[in-house]
Amino acid sequence: MSSLPSLDGYQAVLFDLDGVLTPTADLHMHAWRAMFEELFTAKRVSEPYTDDDYFRYLDGKKRYDGVAGLLESRGIVVPWGTPDDPSSADTVCGIGNRKNDVFSRILDEEGVEPYPGSLALLDRLRAEGTPMAVVSSSKNAERVLVGAHLRDLFPVVVDGEVATREHLAGKPAGDMFVYAARALGSDPAASVVVEDAISGVAAGRAGNFGLVIGVNRGVGEKALKDAGADVVVEDLGVLVKGES
Repeated sequence: MSSLPSLDGYQAVLFDLDGVLTPTADLHMHAWRAMFEELFTAKRVSEPYTDDDYFRYLDGKKRYDGVAGLLESRGIVVPWGTPDDPSSADTVCGIGNRKNDVFSRILDEEGVEPYPGSLALLDRLRAEGTPMAVVSSSKNAERVLVGAHLRDLFPVVVDGEVATREHLAGKPAGDMFVYAARALGSDPAASVVVEDAISGVAAGRAGNFGLVIGVNRGVGEKALKDAGADVVVEDLGVLVKGES
């Protein structure tokens, strides 16, 4: 791992949510797998769903964009539909909404707790008065933040709902992060992005942020570095403890 950067002197720190602050990425992976395995069986798709599909097509992406990319990889053609489509609809939006039903059920049953190391860093930044935001492609971000008792830490949350309303391009474009930085009154060049997804790291780089930190939750240090991370850590607690 590279030498650890200091966060002192930066105007703001912007965090992804799933896989960075909370282990909800595991819940998303579970929900995607359950939903796509059922879908592929129904459509008699010969190539099974794998975890590689999650990292390649879904991780960090807007829900419907991820669904469209994965369906295309299997030669499945369905209408795009609209976000109001019921989860039973055989459309990109309906399939995405179907996954959200599964995720919501798992979240209700299993709950969510923040990573201890991430919580320690949030506590430190709050004590120092550093402005913080959450930037997540998920439309469940508000619900997850409330469930993890983190919502009060973030004056700005830019999630899938905000991106849709404000017509912001999703990750790997830098638009969502830039929007959040400006909402905090900070300059992207003087702010930090913390991400665990390749698309999210690429978004931080595309937004010309001063520091992009990758959190390796399984993607791999090299992949995060190749996407544009300045440094990669295994856990955010090292940024509190000063470990190397």
